[in-house]
Amino acid sequence: MTDAPSAPRGFRTLLQSPTAFLMVLAFVNWLGFASWNALINNFSKEAAGFTGQDIGILQSVREIPGFLAFTAIILFWIMREQMLAYLSLVTLGIGIAITGFYPTLGGLLLTTTVMSLGFHYYETSQQSLQLQLLPKAEAPRLLGKVAGASAMAQLLAFGSIAVVWRAFQPGYVVVFMVAGLATATLALAVWLLFPRFQGTVPQNKGFVLRKRYWLYYALTFMSGARRQIFMAFGGFLLVERFGYDVSATATLLLATYGINTFMGPMLGKLVGRVGERATIQMENVSLVAVFVGYALASRGHFAELGYIVAGSLFVIDGIFTTLMLAQRTYFQKIADPADIAPTSAVAFTINHIAAVFLPVTFGLIWIYDPAIVFIIGAGVATMSLSLAFLVPRHPAPGNETTMTQAVPVAAE
Repeated sequence: MTDAPSAPRGFRTLLQSPTAFLMVLAFVNWLGFASWNALINNFSKEAAGFTGQDIGILQSVREIPGFLAFTAIILFWIMREQMLAYLSLVTLGIGIAITGFYPTLGGLLLTTTVMSLGFHYYETSQQSLQLQLLPKAEAPRLLGKVAGASAMAQLLAFGSIAVVWRAFQPGYVVVFMVAGLATATLALAVWLLFPRFQGTVPQNKGFVLRKRYWLYYALTFMSGARRQIFMAFGGFLLVERFGYDVSATATLLLATYGINTFMGPMLGKLVGRVGERATIQMENVSLVAVFVGYALASRGHFAELGYIVAGSLFVIDGIFTTLMLAQRTYFQKIADPADIAPTSAVAFTINHIAAVFLPVTFGLIWIYDPAIVFIIGAGVATMSLSLAFLVPRHPAPGNETTMTQAVPVAAE
């Protein structure tokens, strides 16, 4: 690790902390992406006149860079994960900043692709950094802190947008530009301030697919499918079916991440206490309930309470999303330490296989009946819950699933 820039002793100590570094990176990333996410449904509906099919196309294009995340392995040959994270955050900021200038389907496909390239390559880099830099025994608790920093950034983004939009009605161009430039500027500041961090084990440089990681791959695929249904259509349901405007959407997200700022570290400790198996099961049970609730709300089963019920389900889902960190710590416990970086890239691609085709396909289903989209989502979460029962209580190399025994891992 290189020396940090000259600074007061307490600040220098903070700069030397891998946990603080990961928390700051997460803060910058989610400050930008949350700003984009808070605006995009209303912007696409009000400025670009999107239908459910159009939003499905946009979300499918947004996920293409995630599907191509395995190419980060090639970039790891020429740069460290830390450098790729910095460049990705700058790209994310640029994509957000130019979004408001292109209120058409073609324009949004272009700007969303730029934004998404930055977001997904950053996510690939940070997953690798997290699992390399954080000790296994402390990883759930420390990842909870990182989740808390992410929630704080989203709280700031949604809160600022809610207040500014109500007070000044600044317009989409201004808000997108300010959010994007702030993201890029903060990324450059982190680049200058923090030293180089290095994991203790050199990483394999090729593409890595291990048979003994199959359950992790399966859980990753299923989580990508179910999360994409929610991300593409959960917020859009609030706008289209229940008339949430920019201020109402931002306020709802503000409540979600206000809670997560405090719940993130607590949920991280929960993972460490009850283990990955129970945590992954708990997350999927919550998602089944959320999807069923959305399906009922979309068909008007809650009458005048539908507005409140749908919003409440949105908040509940946002809180339980933090529990997805259990999949990362499960992999950290079963993995060869040298496989962390290449497997993070491959797993991110697996996570986005369904995301490329699912939104546009479900956008067509949405036109027929939005409830069907959420019913299928409940089915996907149920399948993921079934897989969770195969996670052992004490995962380790050689004890990757309940169908294996803790024996020395043979070379693959």
